[in-house]
Amino acid sequence: MAEKHFKYVILGGGVAAGYAAREFAKLGVEPGELAIISKEAVAPYERPALSKAYLFPQGYARLPGFHVCVGSGGERLLPEWYTEKGIELILSTEIVKADLASKTLTSASGATFIYDILIIATGSTVIKLSDFGVEGANANNIFYLREIDDADKLVAAIQAKKDGKAVIVGGGYIGLELAAAIKINNYDVTMVYPEPWCMPRLFTSGIAAFYEGYYANKGIKIIKGTVAVGFDSDSNGDVTTVKLKDGRVLDADIVVVGVGGRPLTTLVKGQLVEEKNGIKTDAFFETSIPGVYAVGDVATFPMKLYNELKRVEHVDHARKSAEQAVKAIKAKEEGKTVEEYDYLPYFYSRAFDLSWQFYGDNVGDTVLFGDNDPASPKPKFGSYWIKDGKVVGAFLEAGTPEENKAIAKLARVQPKVENLEQLKNEGLAFAAKI
Repeated sequence: MAEKHFKYVILGGGVAAGYAAREFAKLGVEPGELAIISKEAVAPYERPALSKAYLFPQGYARLPGFHVCVGSGGERLLPEWYTEKGIELILSTEIVKADLASKTLTSASGATFIYDILIIATGSTVIKLSDFGVEGANANNIFYLREIDDADKLVAAIQAKKDGKAVIVGGGYIGLELAAAIKINNYDVTMVYPEPWCMPRLFTSGIAAFYEGYYANKGIKIIKGTVAVGFDSDSNGDVTTVKLKDGRVLDADIVVVGVGGRPLTTLVKGQLVEEKNGIKTDAFFETSIPGVYAVGDVATFPMKLYNELKRVEHVDHARKSAEQAVKAIKAKEEGKTVEEYDYLPYFYSRAFDLSWQFYGDNVGDTVLFGDNDPASPKPKFGSYWIKDGKVVGAFLEAGTPEENKAIAKLARVQPKVENLEQLKNEGLAFAAKI
């Protein structure tokens, strides 16, 4: 196999790769200098579309509609864009060996790629029930959602098992968004998760009570405090039932599992310094090996705002960390520097007619404000997190763009607050003053 040499290689073809490519093009890259190597068969796309609009029965999203960088309001980078810029998209290519000492990557087919500078943007892989030896977890129609191939298989099953029964295993981001999308397809939907409420990594019990009530009003059944311990299937190998730890058995035509992910760092294990399940980087996303950068889900970086090392799994950070790394690479070449990465954690979700945003840190005491009655015609509510007398985090459901900007500013400024009761009464007005 021929050996190929590139000045810059981006390993991974997800959101971060697309935003890094755009930044390289903006700052100047010569034809043939940059390659993106991806095991997926398509150019980088906005991954959040998969758990949202991709599954809709009408008005669904399909490529090329959501290639990067449309998710942040930018130009859509179609495959032709990479060709025009002289950026090589090496698709359907899985790298099985990375030798950082010799700056060499080897693919499953034996092709080798030599780089001068490497950006690791491998993202996360889903945690599968079969990893834990759950009985029957390899049956047909048990789905995980990470890539477009997964979404295509799920869409085909939704159509084949029309108006059937779906069980969603997991009560986090993916679980909530997929439960809504599959319900819109006229399925009988049951969610199962072990925690006392949905999305416990972010939601307080008060926030979660609203979403659980709203979903229940939409006809989605929720079973908490238990897990799936086994699956039965028919003679075709299609899943038929989900067995729960509490003894209940649920009928299922489709099962979708969303129980988290883990950063894909196996290729570089033992070659780079790791921390908090990720690859340790500086504020420019350079790793312990000069000329090797890590961005997105795999990077554990210094979060300036809280003066601690953090790893963030979210599309917003994937985009911004990729841009920061490229800016740093190009500045270094010119003997200049860029400002340190100063990230404000941001999460958002959309499901049914709901849309929430969160900024900052969810630690300390909490104050819930507004109308969080799931039966309200237009519910609108939020929460503040208060630590050491300062507001450090803010959540808002149904905020306007201006209101979302206000809570973002508040989370960054971290204003002092004396009286929690007063804060509760002021609600959004408190953020508007900042």
